[in-house]
Amino acid sequence: MTDQALVSMVSMFTAGITIAIGSVGPALGEARGLAEALRAIAQQPDEAGRITRTLFVGLAMIESTAIYCFVVSMILIFANPFWDAVKP
Repeated sequence: MTDQALVSMVSMFTAGITIAIGSVGPALGEARGLAEALRAIAQQPDEAGRITRTLFVGLAMIESTAIYCFVVSMILIFANPFWDAVKP
């Protein structure tokens, strides 16, 4: 096995693990945030607008973690910085 093939395999594996682990946490966080927001709206329906606005800001911040993991995995797949070290 060549060095280039090894770097390619490790990069693909790392990209897959990055997406797998990096998407589970935000998904669980978003689900919990949504459940709590629905509970808060059920208790205080008059504050639904403020709760919803705060929920969307929080969900956007949580989702940014998954987007960063996606960007890192795309860099590992398409613009791998380690290719220079193993050029033939």
